[in-house]
Amino acid sequence: MQARKRVLLAVAITGIVITAGCASVVFHKKSANALWKTVREQCVPNQQENNDPTPCRIVDLRNGFVVMKDRNGPLQYLLVPVNRITGIESPQLLNPATPNFFAEAWRARHYMEERRGALIDDRVFSLTINSPTGRTQKQLHIHISCLRPDIRQRLDTLNSTLNDHWQSTQLAGNDYQIRTITRDEMKRTSPFIRIANELPGAREEMGKYSIAIAALPDGRRALMVTKRNLLKLNRASAEELQDHSCQILQPSGQKG
Repeated sequence: MQARKRVLLAVAITGIVITAGCASVVFHKKSANALWKTVREQCVPNQQENNDPTPCRIVDLRNGFVVMKDRNGPLQYLLVPVNRITGIESPQLLNPATPNFFAEAWRARHYMEERRGALIDDRVFSLTINSPTGRTQKQLHIHISCLRPDIRQRLDTLNSTLNDHWQSTQLAGNDYQIRTITRDEMKRTSPFIRIANELPGAREEMGKYSIAIAALPDGRRALMVTKRNLLKLNRASAEELQDHSCQILQPSGQKG
């Protein structure tokens, strides 16, 4: 009897999540290509014709991406490919010839500093990409923004126990796999390829994953991955680890 109740509860929860997801898709249907249109119809043509990336901050045609200010938050930026890549589920991201967009996004963090008018400690920055169920746009985009203060504290606490082997941990109330990578490793191997190669079954199910990257106190990078779990109401949106209001930059929000 108890087992039957658990099954019914699981089915009910799944139904609620799927219904909510469908409603979200319908709600955003008209604007799901807004990001793509901005890149292809404004930023790229303006750069090519006038040598002016507006409304983007930069258009890098050689490396295949733009960086633009997001409308949310005082400092958040987005890195977006100039070619059509819908998201983390795209097979193109597992091609070694595809630009390492995460490495480019980390290099682009200086735009946050320029906008703020002051240097920012690397421990403040974070990069995230959401799964199809955790996003509203049909074009790949990496969020360049501030890390949540509580996540910063959690990573500082975990620092001494983290290494280059995947470990399970809880972040923002969801299950994550986390490992460290060096600065050179981040530049050398795209996190998309690393995850596909190292996490069992990930290559076939990349669309169920969401990725976050942040700096550790010793200069290594924390590579954090969560997988969609509808029964646990986890939409695989690693953006939940970020705080676009950047409270961590307030005197009480940042240590060191």
